Amino acid sequence: MIEFHATTICAVRRGPDDICIGGDGQVTMGESTIMKNGAKKVRKIFKNTVVTGFAGSVADAFSLTEKFEKKLDEHAGNLKRAAVDLAQLWRSDKGMRNLEALMIVADKDCMLIISGNGEVIEPDQDFVAIGSGGNYAYAAANGLFNHTDMTAEEIVRESLKIAASICVYTNDNISVEKL
Repeated sequence: MIEFHATTICAVRRGPDDICIGGDGQVTMGESTIMKNGAKKVRKIFKNTVVTGFAGSVADAFSLTEKFEKKLDEHAGNLKRAAVDLAQLWRSDKGMRNLEALMIVADKDCMLIISGNGEVIEPDQDFVAIGSGGNYAYAAANGLFNHTDMTAEEIVRESLKIAASICVYTNDNISVEKL
């Protein structure tokens, strides 16, 4: 799997009515320079029925998000079909093959990770994290999801705060989107 520095994205779903995705705001240039502290890497798309978050190149991620929204239109909002179609296009299109990003997408029915390697992964549990601080946020979300009654948003925020306290590529300027 591709590894990206400069961001952490975490998503949690506690049933069809409690879905949240969040990300930190740090943009890092190279290995040592913080260029921005307040970037927003999560957004709602497709008539506010899908939340997305990305790790990787910002320009590439915006391009992929636009392409994903077009795929959702083509497939009448079917998240899995749109994700598979985007992954196939991403992998096979010569211009898109060089895009460097990972995406988490979620709607009321499912949550997926989409990569440029053609992977569409549905996590075993209703939480996932990507990016340079993804392992830290994932471990925190795992503990909080399975051992507390916290809401999806509370878990996302706390998991990202924990990742920010450990990972130098993650800050605590957190933005979230909820369905």
